[in-house]
Order: sequence, then C-alpha cells, then structure tokens
Amino acid sequence: MTPHDIAADFGTITFLSVVKTFILLVGGYVTITAYRAYRRTGDGALIYLAIGFGLITLGTFLAGAVYHLGLTLEEGILIESFLVFIGFLVIAYSLYYRPS
Repeated sequence: MTPHDIAADFGTITFLSVVKTFILLVGGYVTITAYRAYRRTGDGALIYLAIGFGLITLGTFLAGAVYHLGLTLEEGILIESFLVFIGFLVIAYSLYYRPS
C-alpha cells in the first residue's frame, strides 16, 4: 500500500463519515418531526411513519458504526439493508393504516 492509497482511503473514510453524520442529523430531524406531528394530531399513521424513518436512519448510521466495532463491511451493509427494508415496510404500512 502506497502513501497515496492511504491518503485516498483516509479521504474516502472521512467523507463517508461526514455523509453518514448528515444522514443521521437529517433522518433524526424527519423522525422527530413525524413523531411531533403524531403527538399533535393523534393520527396513528404518523407514528408508523416516524418508526419507519427512525429504522432507516438507524440502519444507515449502524452501517458505519459496526465497522468500527469490528464487523466486516459486508456485515455492516447487511445490517443497514435489513433495517432500511423493515423501515420501508413500516412506512408503506403507514400509508395504508386506517384506525378501526
């Protein structure tokens, strides 16, 4: 590995960390906003929307965090993909949710 490769890897990792941080901030904001809307209106669909966005945000954050905890990149991507999938399922459910 040459010094150029190390510098390129450091730049990529740094940029990825910055992007993941912004995703966490914006995703957290969207999640909190959906939850506040649920609290304000009492519309049950909004709590599912908040949960879905929360899962997607958590999955994206964990993909980067688990790498630092010793898991492989592939395992991190698998965790992220699973949580994003479940998050989208919950969001889709929120679009069809009708209280009885």
